[in-house]
Amino acid sequence: MAAPRNVSRDEESAAANSSKEDDDYSRTGKRFKSDKFPLSRWEFAAFSGVFVIFSAGLFCIYLTMPVAEYGKLKLPRTVSDLRLLKNNLTMYANNYPAQFILGYCSTYIFMQTFMIPGTIFMSLLAGALFGVVRGLFLVVFNATAGASSCFFLSKLIGRPLVSWLWPEKLKFFQAEIAKRRDKLLNYMLFLRITPTLPNLFINLASPIVDIPFHVFFLATFIGLIPASYITVRAGLALGDLRSVKDLYDFKTLAVLFLIGSVSIVPTLLKRKRIYE
Repeated sequence: MAAPRNVSRDEESAAANSSKEDDDYSRTGKRFKSDKFPLSRWEFAAFSGVFVIFSAGLFCIYLTMPVAEYGKLKLPRTVSDLRLLKNNLTMYANNYPAQFILGYCSTYIFMQTFMIPGTIFMSLLAGALFGVVRGLFLVVFNATAGASSCFFLSKLIGRPLVSWLWPEKLKFFQAEIAKRRDKLLNYMLFLRITPTLPNLFINLASPIVDIPFHVFFLATFIGLIPASYITVRAGLALGDLRSVKDLYDFKTLAVLFLIGSVSIVPTLLKRKRIYE
């Protein structure tokens, strides 16, 4: 009869420990990230399928390039890499503008969709090769298209991934969105213009917190213009740029926050009228 009693005690102890863990979670408000990969087999298969389709399309575009250009293609990771890439691609961009722009846009959208770091170098490259006006148009177009693709990809498989990677940020974002449903576009514009939250997180989390796509699209298209302009313009003086960190100094960040603050003025005025 001793064995059942021990089993009962073990079960009671496990239940007590579980209750204690739940209490600790409720007191701290923290969610501990699990080591288990968050995507199911179906979700991972869907992600892989979309990735393969995008990759195949990108590969087909690269096949249209002259063979001599293949060795010059390398995603830059430093400003020095970017200068070298710009020198290698200048003649190709001048001789085959349509093919180059198609390859550039496809690469940018691919990187933005699948959250591959380095799009800031692509924005600098646009300024260096196309100037401010055309470069800005290309960057805003590609960044918006890539963010939209990421939005729909996240709608398909993003919920477990975002909950796993950024549980606290997601809670904060959900609470802020819930408070600002009546002026959602203004708030999303503020987030896009300022570096309050990473753009990658906004792309992934927006469909999870039920932000309508038209609001997401408009806020992305308009809100990315100021930062894109700064980056594209810096591409004109690529030789003087020492590091990507030089792009966003205190003065630049202050200007972005000032522009972002303008977007939420209507919300603040409405609250003031309500309180009065």
